[in-house]
Amino acid sequence: MRSDPSDTGGLFVGRRPGTAPTRFRTLPERGGALRQRIDSSLAGTLLAAITVLSLLCWGPIPLACLWIGSQVDYLSGSVSFGILIAFVGLLVLLFGVLAILRRLDRAWILVRRAAGHDQRTGALGRIFAATAAICALIFTFWFVVINGPGVGG
Repeated sequence: MRSDPSDTGGLFVGRRPGTAPTRFRTLPERGGALRQRIDSSLAGTLLAAITVLSLLCWGPIPLACLWIGSQVDYLSGSVSFGILIAFVGLLVLLFGVLAILRRLDRAWILVRRAAGHDQRTGALGRIFAATAAICALIFTFWFVVINGPGVGG
């Protein structure tokens, strides 16, 4: 009886359509040395782009939305409207970046397979978690050491 949630798409009654695990028939066929170098370089570029976009989610995007909200507040005189615009902008930008990250991760898998690697999973989850941890450490250092929560004037 198949009752493992990874086998049944999270349900214990049967698999939902389109949720079957990806199975590849054979290992990818290796191209020439030049082709492998080009594909490896492209995979590295995609990985760097994923990392940069993930870092944008933890600092520049929220700060930009706060700045836009403050400008709307200043121009309209309504704090509530400024907060609404900042919140809507944050949701749109973050979900847009996440959609782009998902596409880049799928492209990275394909390029790695084209380079001859047996790549079955993406790196997005690991990169996103690592950037979250790094940014949390940087923020903690800034908050505790540089800013000093008890220091005021």
